[in-house]
Amino acid sequence: MLAAMAATLGVKVPEILPPLWHWTLFQEWLPPEGLGPDGHPRRGGFLPALPELGRRMWAGGRVRFLCPLRAGDAVTRMSTVTSIDEKIGRSGRLVFVTVHHTISGPSGPAISEDQDLVYRGPDGPAVAPGEAMPNALYRPRGEVCPDPVLLFRYSALTGNGHRIHYDMDYARTVEGYPGLVVHGPLQATLLAGLLRHPPGRFHYRGRRPAFHGEVLRLESWTHDDCTELRSRDPSGAVCMEAEAYP
Repeated sequence: MLAAMAATLGVKVPEILPPLWHWTLFQEWLPPEGLGPDGHPRRGGFLPALPELGRRMWAGGRVRFLCPLRAGDAVTRMSTVTSIDEKIGRSGRLVFVTVHHTISGPSGPAISEDQDLVYRGPDGPAVAPGEAMPNALYRPRGEVCPDPVLLFRYSALTGNGHRIHYDMDYARTVEGYPGLVVHGPLQATLLAGLLRHPPGRFHYRGRRPAFHGEVLRLESWTHDDCTELRSRDPSGAVCMEAEAYP
């Protein structure tokens, strides 16, 4: 899996698992009858069903890296739903679900992670207007223009069957997006790849969707013991933001 991910991102094959590459582990592959119309596993089971809220997105998370994992290590994961909160937003009812994962290797717990998922209904626009953000102290660190091949390969590596990432007709006509959606986790992974040293903690939040064929500008700013990172679309709006700590 390390070689496949390295090829997908166009980097050298590492010996130690880079930050956020653990999302290629523990994939859930179900038979066709176990999938919903969006390509994700049908609702219910470990996560709440909430059938009246048809859209489910990965909103952000917080990761602690406790010890390195190496190629060939045997790993296990323990997952727990730790909170379910309901709010009313501009687009209507929202339900936030937090899932905690502990990934352990030969030396014990290696990664502790909280993932924030948000459920929302079909009301409201799929993409709210973005506000261009000033450069401030951020410095450009690179650009990437995600194409359908990159999105497809990342979906396969992470076991993500959601059709918004590879089915243009579905993304446009059912979800209301202007194009294929760039995975939030992929953006977070690209930002983590800018770091010169492995972080002890990494926090990330999705701000607005990014779409294939649009250049994403990757930026960072280091101050004190924190490195702030963000991706911006051609309008200057922030799509993903993150902080990395030693």
